[in-house]
Amino acid sequence: MEEDIDTRKINNSFLRDHSYATEADIISTVEFNHTGELLATGDKGGRVVIFQREQESKNQIHRRGEYNVYSTFQSHEPEFDYLKSLEIEEKINKIRWLPQQNAAYFLLSTNDKTVKLWKVSERDKRPEGYNLKDEEGRLRDPSTITTLRVPVLRPMDLMVEATPRRVFANAHTYHINSISVNSDYETYMSADDLRINLWNFEITNQSFNIVDIKPANMEELTEVITAAEFHPHHCNTFVYSSSKGTIRLCDMRASALCDRHTKFFEEPEDPSNRSFFSEIISSISDVKFSHSGRYIMTRDYLTVKVWDLNMENRPIETYQVHDYLRSKLCSLYENDCIFDKFECVWNGSDSVIMTGSYNNFFRMFDRNTKRDVTLEASRENSKPRAILKPRKVCVGGKRRKDEISVDSLDFSKKILHTAWHPSENIIAVAATNNLYIFQDKVN
Repeated sequence: MEEDIDTRKINNSFLRDHSYATEADIISTVEFNHTGELLATGDKGGRVVIFQREQESKNQIHRRGEYNVYSTFQSHEPEFDYLKSLEIEEKINKIRWLPQQNAAYFLLSTNDKTVKLWKVSERDKRPEGYNLKDEEGRLRDPSTITTLRVPVLRPMDLMVEATPRRVFANAHTYHINSISVNSDYETYMSADDLRINLWNFEITNQSFNIVDIKPANMEELTEVITAAEFHPHHCNTFVYSSSKGTIRLCDMRASALCDRHTKFFEEPEDPSNRSFFSEIISSISDVKFSHSGRYIMTRDYLTVKVWDLNMENRPIETYQVHDYLRSKLCSLYENDCIFDKFECVWNGSDSVIMTGSYNNFFRMFDRNTKRDVTLEASRENSKPRAILKPRKVCVGGKRRKDEISVDSLDFSKKILHTAWHPSENIIAVAATNNLYIFQDKVN
């Protein structure tokens, strides 16, 4: 990895003021759109905040790359399932953008049970001169209308509107963990713990169940679905991961119900590393196809693995994210951190991968040079346009001045959600209720 990747410049630091943060402000998903001009975040309060990239101006070239708030709307509200006496959280689990077809933007957002398709559009003109309404919108007495007026459009201050176009509900018994837009842009899938459903964007009252791993007797349940994604180019192919550390590639051309996988990716466990926590830390928390469609990246608790679609028996690359925590698994189990679900992302060229860790650290791995770096997203060391310094964790022995001891790590500060601009070296990192946006150093 080049030195420019080791030191990243911060552009836009904070989404909300840390001192007034509540549980609802915690960011739960981050996603760039297909051009990278928009960045959407969802939070535990059911809100979606969209940021828009500033356009470059001749006198302020350095401002190019800054993201400012474009639109904020309430996507989901808390609900109650009266049949099961269960509260349904408003927390946004995932956001996925659709490619832009016209002046408006479309995105999917989901909580535990319901997926919504939102249209985000701009309005800078308003109609005036109605015949049946007065200037304040009240209906006029028809008997007082003596002339016919042609309504006209008048300029107004720019207004960004978010409207729900479709609501896809009542199809999931368990909590939705993934949504993925198909490359045909006509369908998408939603996955919960035991089932994956295929939807058409035009049909809200019907979906097709394409994966069902629920056993007849729930006591025989041994694994759950943890993540799922469509292939970026082949609309018939998708992949899903499980809590047992396995990945299944399925082809919808084979059968309507993909209960038989086409390929099965699993790395044999080293018996010498077997422990009480082996099954927990091998559970895959995220799976992502590379942009090329040739590779799959998976994240488990301690590692990121890259798999070649043509080789099922072992990954071609394994990167240690925070191996120094292996000796801390007992305490991480006691404080439930061992169940944290970290995401992982590719850069635009599939040459660098990024994932989060604790203490507001995030890791980047260069696949070509095999170099890696640990960076920190925090208010203390991230002033606008400041250079990020690589961080190192000291496992034992004498600690150097610039190192941090593994015993000093703050496990309440964790980076679970990250995103990478589709074509540039701009990254978005969610640290609790703060959003950090970093870009490559510009000389």
